[in-house]
Amino acid sequence: MHIQDRDKCNWLRDKIENQPVVLAPARRAEIFDRLTWGTHFESFTAQKWTAAKRFGLEGCETLIPGMKELIDAAADAGVESVVIGMPHRGRLNVLGNVVRKPLRHIFSEFGAGIKPVGEAGTYTGSGDVKYHLGTSFDRPTRSGKKIHLSLVANPSHLEAVAPVVIGKTRAKQYYSNDKQRLKNMAVIMHGDGSFSGQGVVYETLHLSDLPNYCTGGSVHIVVNNQVAFTTDPKFSRSSPYCTDVAKALCAPIFHVNGDDVEAVTRVCDLAAKWRCQFLSDVIVDIVCYRRFGHNEIDEPFFTQPTMYSVIKSHPNSLAIYEKKLIENGLLAKDEIDRLKAKVMGTLNEEFESSKNYVPNKRDWLSAFWAGFKGPEQLSKLRNTGVKSAVLKDVGQAITVLPATFNPHKAIKRIYEQRSQMIEKGEGVDWATGEALAFGTLLTEGNHVRLSGQDVERGTFSHRHAKVHDQKNGQIYCPLEHVLKSQAPDFFTVSNSSLSEFGVLGFELGYSMENPNSLILWEAQFGDFSNTAQVIFDQFVSSGEAKWLRQTGLTVLLPHGYDGQGPEHSSARLERYLQMCDDNPFKFPVMEADSTKQSQEINWQVVNTTTPANYFHVLRRQIHRDFRKPMIIMAPKNLLRHQKCRSKLSEFEDSSENGFQRLIKDVGNQKDKDDSIRRVVFCTGKIYYELDEERERATAKDVAICRVEQICPFPFDLVARELKRYPKAEVVWCQEEPMNMGAFLYVFPRLGTAMKNANRGKLEDVKYAGRSASASPATGFGDQHTHEQKGLVERAIQKSPLALIE
Repeated sequence: MHIQDRDKCNWLRDKIENQPVVLAPARRAEIFDRLTWGTHFESFTAQKWTAAKRFGLEGCETLIPGMKELIDAAADAGVESVVIGMPHRGRLNVLGNVVRKPLRHIFSEFGAGIKPVGEAGTYTGSGDVKYHLGTSFDRPTRSGKKIHLSLVANPSHLEAVAPVVIGKTRAKQYYSNDKQRLKNMAVIMHGDGSFSGQGVVYETLHLSDLPNYCTGGSVHIVVNNQVAFTTDPKFSRSSPYCTDVAKALCAPIFHVNGDDVEAVTRVCDLAAKWRCQFLSDVIVDIVCYRRFGHNEIDEPFFTQPTMYSVIKSHPNSLAIYEKKLIENGLLAKDEIDRLKAKVMGTLNEEFESSKNYVPNKRDWLSAFWAGFKGPEQLSKLRNTGVKSAVLKDVGQAITVLPATFNPHKAIKRIYEQRSQMIEKGEGVDWATGEALAFGTLLTEGNHVRLSGQDVERGTFSHRHAKVHDQKNGQIYCPLEHVLKSQAPDFFTVSNSSLSEFGVLGFELGYSMENPNSLILWEAQFGDFSNTAQVIFDQFVSSGEAKWLRQTGLTVLLPHGYDGQGPEHSSARLERYLQMCDDNPFKFPVMEADSTKQSQEINWQVVNTTTPANYFHVLRRQIHRDFRKPMIIMAPKNLLRHQKCRSKLSEFEDSSENGFQRLIKDVGNQKDKDDSIRRVVFCTGKIYYELDEERERATAKDVAICRVEQICPFPFDLVARELKRYPKAEVVWCQEEPMNMGAFLYVFPRLGTAMKNANRGKLEDVKYAGRSASASPATGFGDQHTHEQKGLVERAIQKSPLALIE
């Protein structure tokens, strides 16, 4: 009754009230067959591995025939690919019986555990538990069609995979030119406690009808076993149903008895047809139970004794259906016995085969990117510069508005200034450098997508990627017109809903589908990203190690101390550096044309200080034969800083240009300089304040070096600069408190570089920055100015803090 569209309500009434379901004997036999496989899989694994955690499906075995029915119906409606996300409950059963991962492979993981295998058969990465892994398979359907199924790998964090699935589905639709959203569909499974309890569920549902995020609806299946771990429903939600959150979308919600396999298959069939008919979300709530505890070695009688007394004597859905079929003469007993014997025979054969089974490829990957290299394979550096003529052509396309367009006068002035930058070849600012990176990648055939809160204009009113006509409200996006007859969405810039967790997860899923694309997510302010910490922790930083899934997702986090208070200063740089997996005490072997250090790290963290370096690091994401996530500390006041400009020649294709991991002191070109008393290493916009203070104090005996790529740490370049200044004391300067920012990451690595350069010990490093603090920044303007002035003066003129006395 919450659905406000009469046509949709009438469709439901017609399907449910006016079309009685009469199943042919063959259909009932098929349902029984599928239920038998699902039920015996659980009993077989329980018998073979009595003490193993498998998070079985006992109590909701009807999910297996229900999902198969859904997939068959979707294929009949024209769906060619289904992306599936689900929690651990029943995952192994779905992997084996729905997605068709080889049973011998699943069984082998019980015995030997899961070890990711590289191309050469060597183990690589950390691996993950068996009930977190994904796979893909081309599955035949009842009608003879083939449908591609992809089960996305996910962590234990319930519901976190939901936006990832939606993003991956949207990407599949883009790359397959599925404009009608009929060929690719998402199916997401949930638990009752998590569907009502986790906020990311609503964040994901809320994307369903947004122009640049919609996928034509998803099918949501809730395995409602009426208890969340040990918590009863009356303590886990305030609404009558666990699915009530979906009423906000006016989506139909089918509540179905999990013991009635025919009702479950009918509802799943209806759900698939609804989604393909109306291209909108639909929810199936399978009201069932959990026969054992949260896992098989858990004791449910501790907390639900009454419920589990009933469950203990309750027959499973296969026994219920078998009794119904026999009593009504719909299936013969000997036929049932033959089927059970066949299923058990196959399970035993697969078990025997599993004893010698060795995976020789990345079995659980949906589509391993051909030609892209893993950490164990050698890659080479590639040029990121662009020919001058291409830069000029792209520069003109991104700075010229149509003659009939009526922009705001301030926007008109900005675009005129950008045009002058391109024409004169100097003074290129941050936004123009970014647009040149995007535009040149487009000319090379790479899809570019940027999303996040207010990214079209930019939080700091700097980007103006979309311009609004002041008279008629029409919108013009110059980057959508870089190429002649440029395809829609080839370049996409889109304001998102006010969500970090959901939207970042979406963009991660999108980035995993095709490596030949630059996918970016920008936070409104850097520290707002902490509401998406689950995506960073469980997927972005560790996904390749756990699941061998590479992604080139690029994250822009505005960062910098300019007196805006605790919540608008720090992007929490320290958190991303803490998750980097390089060894601080090992000086890497660096080859001139090798990217080995970047290949072996789990992700990259950069803090660029020039538009040209930003241009090159964005293009580097595409111009390499492997993919790594990149976290960029994006600037705020540098966006308009007069010294933060680049010449157009710095963007060109030449041996001198490219991403600079470290920018040496601009005023010193000597190989060795004994006159320098202090070398200050820093990262980010503090450089410009240090340079200004050095100029004001005429401190010509101070050198300032910018660490542009913090992780992986540029050991070789830092060591080179230390050798350049043999008599200089070494200072690390930052504007963040000592317990934040890059210091705790950089400190031991500086010591390693000093040891390599024969420049003393770690104890010799000194610190200029804010003292340790619970809050990232002060909320008082005068206090901020005092602190900032003091740390800059200590770095250049006064004595910095000796860290180890």
